[in-house]
Amino acid sequence: MEYLPFTRPYIDEETIAGVAEVLRSGWITSGPRVKQLEQELSQYFGGRQVRAMSSATGALEIALTVAGVQPGDEVITTPLTWVATANVIVRAGARPVFVDVDARTRNIDLDAIEAAITPRTRALLPVDMAGLPVDRDRLYELARRRGLRVIEDAAQAMGASWRGQRIGSFGDLVAISFHANKNITTAEGGCLVLTDFAEAELCALLRLQGVVRLPDGGQEVEVAGGKHNLTDVAARIGLGQLKHLEAFTVQRRALARRYFERFDAELGCEMPIEDYANCNWHMFQVLLPLARMRIDRAGFMQAMQERGIGTGVHYPAMHLFGLYRRLGYNPGDFPQAERIGASTVTLPLFPRMTHADVDRVCAAVAEIIESNLK
Repeated sequence: MEYLPFTRPYIDEETIAGVAEVLRSGWITSGPRVKQLEQELSQYFGGRQVRAMSSATGALEIALTVAGVQPGDEVITTPLTWVATANVIVRAGARPVFVDVDARTRNIDLDAIEAAITPRTRALLPVDMAGLPVDRDRLYELARRRGLRVIEDAAQAMGASWRGQRIGSFGDLVAISFHANKNITTAEGGCLVLTDFAEAELCALLRLQGVVRLPDGGQEVEVAGGKHNLTDVAARIGLGQLKHLEAFTVQRRALARRYFERFDAELGCEMPIEDYANCNWHMFQVLLPLARMRIDRAGFMQAMQERGIGTGVHYPAMHLFGLYRRLGYNPGDFPQAERIGASTVTLPLFPRMTHADVDRVCAAVAEIIESNLK
């Protein structure tokens, strides 16, 4: 039986041909295709400013600078996400202040943020876990009341919505990923969505060494930029992907619905929230009933692999990593993130999957758990 990975990008033949056209053009780094992608993304996000990046990590790094985060500041974020979210805060010289997650949404617990705010807090950096949006109404009410910038780590949220508005079409600074495992891809890449034109221009400087081209052919540099520009090759992939985003989202939601229909509730797995209006179903994650099982998570994943099904772990609670332990965080600090991080498994979900694939996954999960109950 064909191997079923937990995710796989779909690149159509027109896009492949378009990439070949870019390669033959002789202009393969940032150029006309990047500008076109930014224009089409801006239209998608309701006319907001968009600057394409080589990664969402780069977008977050630049967003911190645009938001005025400086060494010694604090940025509140979640411990349950890809480590890049907190790494960029550390690299900015600021301190990531973790707040535990809500048990049901697996997103940052908005009720707990207020107590974590100090005079050194400069920004809130929430994450839309698996494409399920954080409550934007409550988030921005809190940010406005406390005078804080919001940097949305919407890396996983392309195609998601909040109360009928596309994520990225409103709000403060929004970083989105186009990595190979995301809902649309540029192979590697991302973008930062902004409201303020001056901040967007600063973003453009920061992504490419801060260089300004002068009318006389010379150059000027006033800010120390980095190297975060997207290539035209990657942008051409993104242009092809963007055409399919709506169809991809529809299919992901249909596959998620199938999981809920076919998953055996008696297994004792903890399921995600069943949301087909806001969530883009970037991933489908369940929490294994490890206390009832004779094998651990690694054993479960190996058993799935032996049946030709790939799985993933998204994510371990990052405050337990050595880097963050050295910043003073310890086991027990964020019990919900630790509980979820220790038992979560990501099951296959991508647009080219079929309902039969979902049925195969559900049957394999049931067989492995039932045969390994204590």
